Amino acid sequence: MSRIAQAFDSGQWGVIASASVKVVLVTLTLPLAACGAGGFSLEKAEVDRSIVTSSAPSSPAAPAVADEDSDQTTIGNAVSSADIRELGGQAVPWANAGTGSRGAITEMVELKDGGLTCRRFSATRESFDGVALFKGELCLAEAGGWRMQEFKAL
Repeated sequence: MSRIAQAFDSGQWGVIASASVKVVLVTLTLPLAACGAGGFSLEKAEVDRSIVTSSAPSSPAAPAVADEDSDQTTIGNAVSSADIRELGGQAVPWANAGTGSRGAITEMVELKDGGLTCRRFSATRESFDGVALFKGELCLAEAGGWRMQEFKAL
């Protein structure tokens, strides 16, 4: 007979059984005792305000608006400096190293109305927040500089 079988045959079964009963009773009574003593409650839990991280900006909309304004200026500079006659309908690529955005300017047309010179265009903007299409109009001001008249997302 094996040693395990001999241990059970020799009357130690009662010792093993009483020990396992004790373990089961302790396992069941400890959680109940914790609940009865007040235990953990989500209603009593409070937010730990001492933990501070800088992983997310406090106002996420502000940088997005600043990035779009910076990209608008970059697109305006590309439109104003383009030689439309030499382009022959080709797209003008643009990139803004400050924001990481890039895209292409297409459908650029120069219009002259009563002495006012304007350029209408379409532009794509690829950035970390997605891809967007814009329509815009840039006009030559009296002082000789270009001014963005319209720039809207489609």
